Amino acid sequence: MADIAPATVHLVGAGPGDPELLTIKAVRLIRDARLIVHDGLVSDDILALAGPQTELVSVAKQRSRHSMPQEAINALLVRFALAGEPVVRLKGGDPFIFGRGGEEVDACRAAGVPVEVVPGISAAIGAAAQAQLPLTHREASSAVSFVAGQCKGLTDQDWSGLAGKGRTLVIYMGVATAADIADKLMADGVSPAIPVAVLENGTRADMRSLRTLLADLGDMVAREEVKSPALIVVGDVAAHALARDVLADWAAKGESISEMRS
Repeated sequence: MADIAPATVHLVGAGPGDPELLTIKAVRLIRDARLIVHDGLVSDDILALAGPQTELVSVAKQRSRHSMPQEAINALLVRFALAGEPVVRLKGGDPFIFGRGGEEVDACRAAGVPVEVVPGISAAIGAAAQAQLPLTHREASSAVSFVAGQCKGLTDQDWSGLAGKGRTLVIYMGVATAADIADKLMADGVSPAIPVAVLENGTRADMRSLRTLLADLGDMVAREEVKSPALIVVGDVAAHALARDVLADWAAKGESISEMRS
């Protein structure tokens, strides 16, 4: 019996949720796939593009609860590919922006499995575009940084100089730690009055855009019951966002930040 040649694993970026933002190559791979291994952030609208022949395998992850550890996902991809089964590994956003795509590529290479990466629109780019929030702006920001808000040892992370003074900070996976993030940034010297935008469900039909000040970030996330997936954008560019301005809400009601917290 002849040896089975390893099949290719395609790491495909599914973008932030709107299927019309997929690349042409991504659409072709999804429609033709026999097997799709997908994250929980891939929208139902995108999964619906798969053909009737496609088997969908979910490896969704949630904070503090993984349906499958990353090492097991890596092993799953390799096992299918070594059995001659082509795999479309469908990941929200872009595979290489907080998508752990690098680890999956390394696992495939180590096992002798061919791998190809198809880029996608990262959540930060897609959500900011829909909210008309320029992450850089000639008059407000000449640099932008992406960080993860749910990393271990948050207080030990060095974010000094990433927000304010002509710089924009975009925080992924920061909803659950929003209050800690605000406290950390202010402790690092970022002004409590710097504008902040929170972009929930970016590019999807139920997208919500909110704007406040850094000092109110944690309280606003709780008050508005913001849910993941959501991005936090810190910097003067946030003032440009097409978003509901909670500051204007306060002014209309005659309330102060301290009153909103009480």
